[in-house]
Amino acid sequence: MGSFKGHVLPGSLFLMVGAWHVWSAAVRYATDPLVFRVQVWSPMGEGRWRHLELYIVTIGAFIDMCIELLYSTHLHFFVGGEKILNPAHMNDFEHGGMLLMFFLYGTVALLSVKTSWLALPEGALCLLASAAFTAEYLLFYFHSTAHTGLEGYYHLILVILIGLCIASGIAGSLLPENLAVDFSSGVCITLQGLWFYQTAFTLYGPMMPRGCRLDDNDINCITRDSQVRGQFLANIQLFSLVFLVFVYVIGCYAVAVSRYGHPELKRLHGEDVGEGGDNGAGIVGR
Repeated sequence: MGSFKGHVLPGSLFLMVGAWHVWSAAVRYATDPLVFRVQVWSPMGEGRWRHLELYIVTIGAFIDMCIELLYSTHLHFFVGGEKILNPAHMNDFEHGGMLLMFFLYGTVALLSVKTSWLALPEGALCLLASAAFTAEYLLFYFHSTAHTGLEGYYHLILVILIGLCIASGIAGSLLPENLAVDFSSGVCITLQGLWFYQTAFTLYGPMMPRGCRLDDNDINCITRDSQVRGQFLANIQLFSLVFLVFVYVIGCYAVAVSRYGHPELKRLHGEDVGEGGDNGAGIVGR
C-alpha cells in the first residue's frame, strides 16, 4: 500500500527526467544528425548546469532512500530476541533497495563523466540504467505488499512501463546511433512518471472510480462490475497519457528542427522525399 505523496515524489522525478530527455534528444539530432549518439543522460548546456540531470537523480534517490530507511522505519530495523528484520517495514526496506540502485547509477555516471577514475562508455551507462530499472521492476513484481484488485491493475501497468524502460536502455547500448531508441527511452520514463501521478490521483486522490473507495489502507470495490469499470477507466487513462506524450514528442521534434535544423538534416530529408517520389513514380509506371 502506498500514499499520495509516495507516488507523486518519484513521479515528479521520472517526469522531469523523461520530458527533458525527449527534448534533449530532439535538439541533439536536429543540431547535427551525422554525429548524433544515444545518451542515457542529457546534458543541460555547457556551463555549470551541464550535469543537472545526474545530480537530480543522485540527490533525489538519496533523499528518498533516507526517508524510506530512516524516517519511515524510525530506525527499528530489527525486532525480537533473534533480531529478525522488522516485518512491519518490509515495504520500506524494498523501496530503499530500489532507490539504492538509482543512487548508485547516478553516482557512477557522475564519476564517469566528471573524473577519470571510472571512465565508462555510454553503452555501459545505458546498461547500468537498465539495471536500476530492473531493480525497480523486481520490487513491484515481487512486492511484499499484496497488490490485488484495482490497485493491482494499476501496479501491473506500472510494471509494464518499467519493463519498457529496461528494454529501451538495453537497446540504447546496442543501437547507439538510433534516434528512435533515444526517444523511446525518454518516452518510457515520462510515461512512468505520469502513471505514478495517475495512480496517486486515482487510488489516493479525487479520481477514485465510482463504487470503489480507500478503506483502511485497502482499495475496495463494492461489486465486481465496479472493479471492471475501474480497470476500464485505467485503460482509457493510459491511452490518454500515451497520446499526450506522443503529441509532446512530435512538438519537441518540430520545434527543435525549426530552431536548430542542421543543413544536413534538410538534405537527408530531401533525399528521402526524392527516393519516395521516385519509387512512387516507378510503381505507377509499372
